[in-house]
This record gives sequence, C-alpha cells and structure tokens, in this order.
Amino acid sequence: MFRRIGTYLEMIKVAHTVFALPFALMGAFLAARGMPAAKTLFYIVLAMVGGRSAAMGFNRVIDAEIDARNPRTKDRAIPAGQVSKPMAAVFIFLSVLLLELSAAKLNPLCLKLSPILLLLLFSYSYTKRFTWASHVVLGLCLGAAPLAAWIAVTGAFDPRILAISFAVLFWVAGFDVLYALQDIEFDRKEGLHSIPRFLGVGKSLWVARAFHFAMAGLLLLGYHSFGLGGWYLAGWGLCTGVLVYEHAILSEDDLSRLNVAFFNLNGIVSIALCLFTYLDLAL
Repeated sequence: MFRRIGTYLEMIKVAHTVFALPFALMGAFLAARGMPAAKTLFYIVLAMVGGRSAAMGFNRVIDAEIDARNPRTKDRAIPAGQVSKPMAAVFIFLSVLLLELSAAKLNPLCLKLSPILLLLLFSYSYTKRFTWASHVVLGLCLGAAPLAAWIAVTGAFDPRILAISFAVLFWVAGFDVLYALQDIEFDRKEGLHSIPRFLGVGKSLWVARAFHFAMAGLLLLGYHSFGLGGWYLAGWGLCTGVLVYEHAILSEDDLSRLNVAFFNLNGIVSIALCLFTYLDLAL
C-alpha cells in the first residue's frame, strides 16, 4: 500500500508542491494581515492539494505517449506501467472532488470560480502542442495560487494581489524555460513547442533572466501596494540574490547544474518569500 501511495505521489511530483503552496499561503497571510483562521487555512491547503494533484494527474495522462518516447521521462508511472490510465482517471476525479469540497467550505465565490480554475489547469497540458507560450500558461496556473487564497480569506477580489500573482507567473515561466532546456532536441523531433526549441540555449537563458527580473520588480510593487516593511524587503533581497546565483551557475556551454537551479534554488525562493512576508505582518 505504501509503495502504491509513493508511486502516485511520484507521478504528481508532490515535492514540487514547494513551488505553489508557499505563494498560496503568502496570499492568505496578506489577505488576513497575518495568520488567517485555522479552518480557512486548512481548506486552502486542501484545495491546493486537490487542484494541483488533478492538474498533474491530467498532464501525466495526456502526455503518456509523449513521455514514453522521451528518454528523460520514459520511467514515469504511466509509461512504465506502474499506474494505468483508468486508475489515473480515478485519481484525477478524487482530486477534483477534494478541490470542489474545499472551495465549498471556503466561500461561495471560491466555489463559483473553481470550474474556471480547473479549465485553466487542464488546458496547460495541451499548450506545448501549438504554442511556445506554454511556459507563460504554466506560470498563470501557479500565479492563480495567491489570488485564490486571497479570495478564500476575504470572499472578494482586490487588484493589489495581482502584483504577487503576476510575480509568480513570471517566476514560474522563467524556471520552466530553464527546465525545457533539457528537451530541446526531443521537442524539435516531436514537433512540440517551447521557447528553447525556437531560440536555442543562449537566447532562452536571457528570456528566463528577463522573466525573473520582471518577478523582482512586481514583488517590489507588492511591497508598496501592501505597505510592507523591512522583513519583506529582506526576503525580497534574499530571493533576488538566489535568482541571480541561479542564473550565474548556468551558461550556454554548461547546464550541468540545471537540476540544482530548477528545484533547490527555486524552492528557497518560494519558502523564503512566504516566511518573510509572514514575519513582516506578524512583527
């Protein structure tokens, strides 16, 4: 049973939750000007788990044949025969159900908007078949996290949170461009679309840098919009430094540290921004 659970968790890359969940919590902290009610926080986390699991499961089903042909991904759960497509469909259904039940427990607006969120999450899986902007669509999916958490806490929309959501969009788009560097030749062979496939390694690195520069600027806009203080600025400085280092260890001629740049360093960015935002509000 535990092996089976581990297989499903690996299928949806549960470790990558570190990218979106801290920003959802950050949106909740900003909305509550501190720690929201425990019940609200609980259902935000459940909704995040449900939405992300449904999206990742759907992606694995839609991309199963492509993954089977890619040497880098051929050992994923569905191509390797560890999880069948019908069982993956059941997993997706249960994940959607978790999202919907959690949204219903939060407030009416969350429940009304949840189908739009699911449409966005599921549509990403098709975008690399026809547009290089798939990286931006993925950023939009994760960028919805702080906005959704804000609505979960307040039951209303506030344009100020868009600075954080767009910051997440450009952050994710930037590191997804870096991630796609691994598959340039495969994407060309399969006719899949990505920025690296069209621009090559060197120019793609500059696109990723530009996206992350935009993120840093939008986070400063959030600093002014929410009237935050020194702790937030300290977190912003730390995360900006991490992003600069991330790009410093990658070059057109040396991508050997790509996994470190993609996972380890970006995990620091999301967790640190969440933590320092909370400290700023609490202290």
